[in-house]
Parts: sequence; C-alpha cells; structure tokens
Amino acid sequence: MITLLDVLRRTEAWLVERGAPSARRDAELLLAHVLGTTRLQLYLMYDRPLTDAELDALRPLVRRRGAREPVAWITGDVGFHALELAVTPGVLVPRPDTETLVEAALAAWADAPDAPIYVADVGCGSGAIGLALAAADPRVRVYATDLSDAALACARDNVARLDLADRVAVLRGPLLTPIPAARPIDWVVSNPPYIPTAVIDTLEPEVRDHEPRLALDGGPDGLTVYRALLPAARARARHGLLVEIGYDQGRAVSGLFVEHGFDAVQVLQDAGRRDRVVAGRIPGPPPS
Repeated sequence: MITLLDVLRRTEAWLVERGAPSARRDAELLLAHVLGTTRLQLYLMYDRPLTDAELDALRPLVRRRGAREPVAWITGDVGFHALELAVTPGVLVPRPDTETLVEAALAAWADAPDAPIYVADVGCGSGAIGLALAAADPRVRVYATDLSDAALACARDNVARLDLADRVAVLRGPLLTPIPAARPIDWVVSNPPYIPTAVIDTLEPEVRDHEPRLALDGGPDGLTVYRALLPAARARARHGLLVEIGYDQGRAVSGLFVEHGFDAVQVLQDAGRRDRVVAGRIPGPPPS
C-alpha cells in the first residue's frame, strides 16, 4: 500500500505544478485534516500506509487546493493567536500579520484598571481580532460588527465554540452604527478593507478569485473605509483606535489620524518589519 510519505511527496509535487505557493505545508495540512491528526504527528507516521477510504477522502480536497481555494476554507479552520477558529467560504481568512493588531491593542490597555474594557471590532469577519482579545484578557467585552451574512454566521459560530457568548456580541451593520448609543466603547479595533481596487486583480488566485471583495476592496486608493471609520471612532471611543494597514499606507493613514484629532499617533510594524498598524488615542483626560 502507498505510504503517508509517498502521498505527501506526490501531493506536494502536484500542487507545485499548479502554482500553490506553500505546496508542502498545504499537503501536510490536508493530509492531517483527513487523518484527524496534526502536522507534527505526521512526521512520526511517514511509514504508515493509507487506506483506500483515506485516499478517496483526500483527493477532492487536493483538487480544491489545486484550484487555489484557500486551505482554511477546505479544512474549515485556521490557527490565529493561540485560537483555532472556524473559517467558511466567503469569509476572509485571518492572517498572522493581523496578530500584530491584537498584540498592539493588548499593550495599549495593559495598565488599565481592573474593570471591563469595551472594544468594538469593526468588520469582524470570522471574529478573529475580537475573540483573540477576549480570550487573552478577561476584562474585555466585545461588540463585533460586520455587513456580511457569511461573516456574521462564522463569527457567531466561533463565539459559541470558544464559549465567549457572555463577553462577545456579534451585530449586523456598518462601522459602529449597530452598537446602541448608550453602550460605552473604550477602544475601536479594525482590519478594514484596504487594498486599492485596481490592485486586487494582480493578487494571488487565493485572494483574487476566492476571498470576498467586501473584505478586500478599499476603494481607488485603499483608504475609503478609513475615511469613514476615523470620524466615527473619534466620536464614540473613550480611549482610542487601532487599525491594520497595508505595508505602504503608514504615512497616509497616520495622517488621517492626525487630521481627525487623535493624539499619540503611532505606526507599528509586524514581525517582517513592515508597517502594519496605526494607533491613536482620544485627546484629553481619560473618562472617569
């Protein structure tokens, strides 16, 4: 019978022919998913023969990846900031770069008093940012908003999976409007669509042909949503705003922060030393 290592090698070679940028990793993730194990455990199972049933289960998943469908959609989950999140077709796949935003937010309120911290996660998608914040800090209470029905369903599934329904509410609507005016918002966090419209068609097929345009398209210059979000956050947030940005948008987005009256504006870099987050605080003494 064909061994696990043989299948990995053949799958990797087939995916390389179809342009998959991380063919070996993809092959391991798909095979681990079929076998109900982890990528690490595969290294201890190289001589294990695969059954016909296992091969039959693997083949359609590999074909989907060969068509450049995101791996997370195929397996149904993705790791993000120590969490395992469900991700369904039609929902943006959380990226490791976005963990920079999570870490920046946690650092921003690390010294806050031991009291609830109310966070609005705008354009929440799968819920990754808000759920990571709530899981990491028991003080955090999250309002997660989005316009996409697919994203809202996925986020609600993740809230239930992580047993965070007592601290995370998922709401349908644009920006901060779904959050009742009487509810406090201390911080706003967001990974908005920021790719210029004309650039989207130049991206990898995983993004260009599969991921939702609503979560990608930032308008002609990539800044359309920032121009709407900043004044809304300035009017509602008691402490500040943190947003993810494209690697070349640090100067433009930080300029918008200054233009809208934020203090202590910073451009923060990700692990690859690329601009990734802009943070700003509401001026004046903190609310009592």
